[in-house]
Amino acid sequence: MPPKDIYTVSRLAFEARGAIEKQFSLIWIEGEISNLSRPASGHLYFTLKDKQSQVRCALFRNRRQQLGVEPENGKQVLIRARVTLYEGRSEFQILVEQIEPAGDGLLLMQLEALKTKLRAEGLFDDGHKQALPRFPRRIALITSPVGAAVRDLLITLERRYPLARVTLLPSEVQGVAAADRLCQRLQQAQQMETIDLIILSRGGGSIEDLQPFNDEQLVRTIHALSLIHI
Repeated sequence: MPPKDIYTVSRLAFEARGAIEKQFSLIWIEGEISNLSRPASGHLYFTLKDKQSQVRCALFRNRRQQLGVEPENGKQVLIRARVTLYEGRSEFQILVEQIEPAGDGLLLMQLEALKTKLRAEGLFDDGHKQALPRFPRRIALITSPVGAAVRDLLITLERRYPLARVTLLPSEVQGVAAADRLCQRLQQAQQMETIDLIILSRGGGSIEDLQPFNDEQLVRTIHALSLIHI
């Protein structure tokens, strides 16, 4: 019989670490931060988890100082990391190189950046705002032709202001094509000379559903119109 190739624990950990690092190198991982620890060393240690699994993460002090982003418990994040194994405990872990908000956090960050940009250009200045007409006779309603929003608006207008004539300009209000379609409908309403008031509306939804209403081109289209009341 051939001699047994007997591993020590140290050898197993060393070779496992080499195999893991060779296989994965730098990767992006998404998950939720929990069990965040801030020892006196300045390093950060935390768990990155999803519904099924979790993995230990280490963010060393020098890299932390370069990031400008502080991890927080409960935050959904994207992490660029090196996958390795801590040989002292044979524990699988990732070494954090970069952190970005994920999901709602990323969308909110992008929205705040857009608001800052447009505010600096003066698009939100009070001087651009128009007073609502006191007694609008013709209203252009831009929204989805199906769903609760259009029904609620039409019922409310009929009950509270029956003098108005409402022209429905149907449009997608979510999805990749929605922002362009909303811009087209706004420009169409602008060309309708008898229109006194434009309502651009949709029902509730997640931040992802509402993304077309945060579109930069839609904001610029609204700003460019001479007759627009939202």
